[in-house]
Amino acid sequence: MQQHSVVRICPFLLLALCIFASEDFDWTKNKMGSFQYGTFPSGFSWGAGSSAYQTEGAWDKDGKGKSIWDVFSHKRGKIHLNDTGDCSCEGYHKIKDDIALMKDMKLNHYLFSISWPRILPSGIKNDYINEKGIEHYDNLINMLLENRITPIVTLYHWDLPQVLEEKYGGWQNASMVNFFNDFANLCFERFGNRVKYWITFNNPWSVAVEGYETGEHAPGLKMRGTGAYNAAHNIIKAHAKVWHTYDAQWRNKQKGMVGISLSADWGEPVDITNQRDIEAAERYVQFYLGWFATPLFHGDYPQIMKDYIGRKSAQQGLSSSRLPTFSPHEKSYVRGTCDFLGISHITTRYITQKNFPSNHANSYFTDRDLAELVDPQWPDPGSEWLYSVPWGFRRLLSFVKTQYGDPVIYVTGNGVSEKMMCTELCDDWRMQYLRDYINEMLKAVKDGVNVKGYTAWSLLDKFEWDEGYSERFGLYYVDFGSKNKPRYPKASVQYYKRIISSNGFPNQREIESWKRKALETCTSSNQLLAAARRKSKENKEHAAMPKVWPVHDEV
Repeated sequence: MQQHSVVRICPFLLLALCIFASEDFDWTKNKMGSFQYGTFPSGFSWGAGSSAYQTEGAWDKDGKGKSIWDVFSHKRGKIHLNDTGDCSCEGYHKIKDDIALMKDMKLNHYLFSISWPRILPSGIKNDYINEKGIEHYDNLINMLLENRITPIVTLYHWDLPQVLEEKYGGWQNASMVNFFNDFANLCFERFGNRVKYWITFNNPWSVAVEGYETGEHAPGLKMRGTGAYNAAHNIIKAHAKVWHTYDAQWRNKQKGMVGISLSADWGEPVDITNQRDIEAAERYVQFYLGWFATPLFHGDYPQIMKDYIGRKSAQQGLSSSRLPTFSPHEKSYVRGTCDFLGISHITTRYITQKNFPSNHANSYFTDRDLAELVDPQWPDPGSEWLYSVPWGFRRLLSFVKTQYGDPVIYVTGNGVSEKMMCTELCDDWRMQYLRDYINEMLKAVKDGVNVKGYTAWSLLDKFEWDEGYSERFGLYYVDFGSKNKPRYPKASVQYYKRIISSNGFPNQREIESWKRKALETCTSSNQLLAAARRKSKENKEHAAMPKVWPVHDEV
């Protein structure tokens, strides 16, 4: 009898702990201070990132199966200018070249993803293992370690095997949990003796919302109001299963860690004295980051999500909430399954309350009852969604610390893109972005946030999903018009290199010289690229000239 009463009390204790945790974060204090000089703790890890579909190319080489992105990008009208990732940066063939770039920058780690269909063409382990794919990642991992660069490996960066989408409905189907676990287990078996940092999913928010709610991303389904929630539910359970598999079978032997990388923009109340704006801002962050983080740290969805989606579902005449529920066993199974939390952060929004009528169409976005705003004074390097708001980064990291019990954090993606038709390697806006965002991260570390590493996004310009090649995040410029896809360093390479070698920002005089020196080096890169462009243009014009054969008069 006493045992049962303890079981009944525990959920209330947990709820009290969650409420207490959220109250630790003070929404009314935004510390927008000046630049802070100082360095990061010894052993802080600096890196850069990429993903398989965005950089590898070789989409149908050496036995690789099709992914949902291979199929989606080949449908006309889905991607800007109908671009595809078929060749992209040819990273599959340029491992040595790209590791040389990393070594020159003195990166401590490189974050990359393994293509599921490259090693399991059908997605199913029992069908067939593609040893050529295994060999590719073996070579990449070994070469990184030979150059003293730590591999941080993502198991899923959006490229689901197409067979699993066609046969089972992809992440809408709970059977993905076991298929993904089998794939992860194979990776642990083949690579885990050398890889010590595993990320199960990169940005599952995009997988769920853009893949199954809006249809902007592969597989392109518009299951509004339900698709995103169902996909997320299966992803969370898949992550937990993989964590338990590693914990039970591999941790003692391999001594590694398993985490997840969650993407989160920061949401700041428009008016920090207005309680409704504060509540709207918290909803924004909870529907974004908390949707995935709260189950993994506390065992269930954020109460705000359960309340809002439950109420909206009832108003729409549904007998149960569109947000799936975890059973008591599942709650305990998913809770505590993060050895570290990866945070990918790019930008910030101002948030205010906005009530959507109950007869409005079901949607993840209308479920939140809020509006997103931007300050027109925020710098915008050319991508209409990406504004530079450095102080939002510190706010987000502080929120993570208070909400989730001070977890170990790795910043798994932070960077800025440009949309420029012309070639410009002197990317002063990117240097400014890196300076300001990394400085806000330094302030967060000084605040006591447990950040252990930073990953600049991204190493190379690459395929940017539905934006194709029109948007560039790379530290290195890739000339996609050239067959060999040569890389050219932007000024930000030299700037980031100096941050790494200094482990932060030592003093004002030194930092002021960094930008000047970096801009000097990019001028020669611009000249090299311009010369290569001219030569390429001449070759194309020569190839296009009509062939004229001599005519011999008959005698």
